[in-house]
Amino acid sequence: MQASYAEAFQRDMGCTEAEWLGWLPRAVGQHPLQCQASNAHISIGAGQLHLQWQVMPPRVIAQIRLPVLRVQFKFEGLNPQDRYTFMRHFDLYTQRGGG
Repeated sequence: MQASYAEAFQRDMGCTEAEWLGWLPRAVGQHPLQCQASNAHISIGAGQLHLQWQVMPPRVIAQIRLPVLRVQFKFEGLNPQDRYTFMRHFDLYTQRGGG
């Protein structure tokens, strides 16, 4: 988890597009979600979050192949505290554990 979140940033997520689409409705919590082919719009109060994703080639480490989904986040009309509050829930929900 980060201490703050910029208005726009990009992440490589270690998941398939199908996993991502399964996580997304709960990751956004109670916020209205509109999902299309490879993008989504989430209403957060008076602001919005626009997501756009692209399936990338898998990351290969020795004989392990990990899926990579590149996701672009773009907030509009949210102050830093509102971005942090939303992303804290989002990150906790999409975080993968190990061990």
